[in-house]
Amino acid sequence: MAVLTKESTTESCFLPSDRSIGIKVSLIVPVTERCEDLFEIFRVHRDILDRRGVTSECIFVLDEGFERDADAVRVLAQNDDSVRVIQLSRAFGEATALGVGFEQAKGDIVVSMPSYFQTTPEGLDVLLDALEGDCDVAIARRWPRNDSWINRLQNSGFHYVVRRFTGVTFHDLGCGLKGMKKKVAQEIPLYGDLHRFLPLLAYQRGFRVQEVDVPQHQADRLPRLYKPGVYLRRLLDILTIVFLFKFTKKPLRFFGLIGSGLFAAGFGVSLYLALEKLLGMGALAGRPLLVLSVLLMVLGVQMASIGLLGEIIIFTHARKMKDYTIEKFLK
Repeated sequence: MAVLTKESTTESCFLPSDRSIGIKVSLIVPVTERCEDLFEIFRVHRDILDRRGVTSECIFVLDEGFERDADAVRVLAQNDDSVRVIQLSRAFGEATALGVGFEQAKGDIVVSMPSYFQTTPEGLDVLLDALEGDCDVAIARRWPRNDSWINRLQNSGFHYVVRRFTGVTFHDLGCGLKGMKKKVAQEIPLYGDLHRFLPLLAYQRGFRVQEVDVPQHQADRLPRLYKPGVYLRRLLDILTIVFLFKFTKKPLRFFGLIGSGLFAAGFGVSLYLALEKLLGMGALAGRPLLVLSVLLMVLGVQMASIGLLGEIIIFTHARKMKDYTIEKFLK
């Protein structure tokens, strides 16, 4: 087994180039927000794969602005054909970086991990053990959580909202250590910030998803507070997932429900004003409520119309849309 050290940068210290033949595991490391010692992250996880006797590759995908941090992995890539470095032309974000890595992965199993230590390296062992079973996606849960109470509070609140809206229980969607079989990486589209919800998207598609407990790394215990805009974006991401999760092929149910509520409210106000007029309790002229009621009914009809248009679009493209996964053909 070859042992990598930061000082050893000659070709003899690296594994031979024939590692790229028959790759079993592809490690994808998106470098988009922050990064620590990329060389050390690569070394400790490669050692684990070597102990398992698994042929592997490692793909670093770098956003703009991380060129200087990639010096160590560039040395790795020059001396080890199983290491690749992809530089994006600008800062596209983690979802795009993961998507690029998934496209380039050659392994039967694809593992994504953050460019900093969130979990102990042994978590990779736990993840691969789960994938050797009957699950298609294995996601790490940092447990026990030993970081600050503010981090745990934010994590609990986020997952409570996700669970209430989707009905699916996960405990640590924010953990970057995720493993999946190659077919999952090829079928799940990623954009925006939806990489955090990849387990939910895989579950919706019919893949078997398993959450495994992995010890939290000591370096992942600092309190994390974000700007208000970040929390707002997370809420909007949850609403996006709810729509994709429940109404992708049933847009009329979503828009029709909202439209029905608006129309019912407007109709109720109009009926109240009409009864007042008939009973001589007041005039309709100059009543702002009358304008509001008409506006609500018009908005209700418009929302329902959007839902109907969505249904027509879905019907037209139904043959091209796939929201299921075939496990195997029995005969």
